[in-house]
Amino acid sequence: MDTQVIASVLPALGWAIHGSVLARRLARARRDPLTGLHTRAGWTTRAERLLVSAPTAAVLLIDLDDFKAINDTHGHAAGDAVLVATAARLTAWCGRTGVPARLGGDEFAAVTARSSGVDTLMATLNQPVLHAGTLIDVSTSVGCCHRTDLPLPALTDALSAADKAMYQAKGHGRRNTPHH
Repeated sequence: MDTQVIASVLPALGWAIHGSVLARRLARARRDPLTGLHTRAGWTTRAERLLVSAPTAAVLLIDLDDFKAINDTHGHAAGDAVLVATAARLTAWCGRTGVPARLGGDEFAAVTARSSGVDTLMATLNQPVLHAGTLIDVSTSVGCCHRTDLPLPALTDALSAADKAMYQAKGHGRRNTPHH
């Protein structure tokens, strides 16, 4: 091959590789490394779009109750197993109609085009997790806001309403029905 051709192609190839590496790093930054779920930054745009486009949309906030006790009693590897199981269960429940996220720590979120099934999600999330031969009890508090409950389909308003509902659920004890 001609040296001039090689010299002219190499910078373009270098930039293409550099761009690909940056794109992968950005994608990883928008994904939680433990669960593979979207982080808040990766989730927000998708959630806003779905909330606006789906008349039956719902926004959920999920908090693992007494998560610190799981880490303290069973160890951090067990806590990680509970987080991974929660993420997998939430992802399966969302299916193709929703987008799950791990907002941080033991807090998750989802936006879905379906307006029902939250009771089923809670029952699934509250199933024990098997880790190293031990069944670990899991309890969640879930807050839900339906798009139809909002004057305008704004994600910040939906998250605020879901957060309020989640704390109402926490106030009524563990393993309660989700609040809307």
